[in-house]
Amino acid sequence: MISAVIPAYNEEDNIFPAAEAISAALSGEDYEIIFVDDGSADATWERISDASGKFGARGIRFSRNFGKEPAIRAGLEESAGDAVVVIDCDLQHPPEVIPRMISEWRNGAEAVIGKKSARGRESKGYGFLAHVFNSMMSRATGFDMSGASDFMLLDRKVVGAILEYGERGSFFRALAQFVGFRTAEVRYEVAARKNGKGTWTLKKLIKYAVSNLASFTTAPLLAGLFFGGICLLAGAVLLILRAAGIPLGSFSAAVSVMIIISGLVLICLGISGYYLSKIYDEIKHRPRYHIAAKVNERKDNNER
Repeated sequence: MISAVIPAYNEEDNIFPAAEAISAALSGEDYEIIFVDDGSADATWERISDASGKFGARGIRFSRNFGKEPAIRAGLEESAGDAVVVIDCDLQHPPEVIPRMISEWRNGAEAVIGKKSARGRESKGYGFLAHVFNSMMSRATGFDMSGASDFMLLDRKVVGAILEYGERGSFFRALAQFVGFRTAEVRYEVAARKNGKGTWTLKKLIKYAVSNLASFTTAPLLAGLFFGGICLLAGAVLLILRAAGIPLGSFSAAVSVMIIISGLVLICLGISGYYLSKIYDEIKHRPRYHIAAKVNERKDNNER
């Protein structure tokens, strides 16, 4: 059986089109469709409930908005398929690519990663920021994250491996490659949103990027050594210039150095503080999400 996991947040107009398109893509397969309503403020849950009758879809509703990563995890935990497809509800991930993913899976791939060959109608600014983020993630993880997305098919053993990871601040698209297993890639072009507007803002994207970088690398914690080296170098240059008899204006030079050092120290403290806050979030061990309701619940499923 193939499971399709679809996180949804304020996607009331896309539930039926997504269910219809994904059902068509999985025609001829034994499949299940699982919508995860991430605390939507519109009629998304009502549409999911309706889709359960028309398409046999199953649904999970969070008690509030917990984020896309917890929504994907909840869908993985709820799924029963031998392979699981994770796909966005707005149909920017084209469902017609799913049969190609299934073909790669049946040919031996255990993780089939959807990679963007074209980014659709994204602005140049957004595309540049995405490129920078993917480059940084590639260096942090050691995997090629260029064009990576949450659109992928995972074998049941890969899903099991991902669910073994206990950290709260997980990054699904990187974790799916981090666990290993045989991987294949399928290229696709990002489609236009079926209906409505995206809910991602620049602030949310920056927060998402910083959080996910911190979950895979501690390199920023070494910034103190780097900035300390810069300060030592600046101090050495000032001493050399003074020894050479070049007038610097002692007071202004000293104040400039102190301002630079103070600024760099504060930057390092800020970076360290951010990692401490991440550690604090992890050791509290709070639930990733709370489920308010389910529709077409699988009877043999145990909540995690």
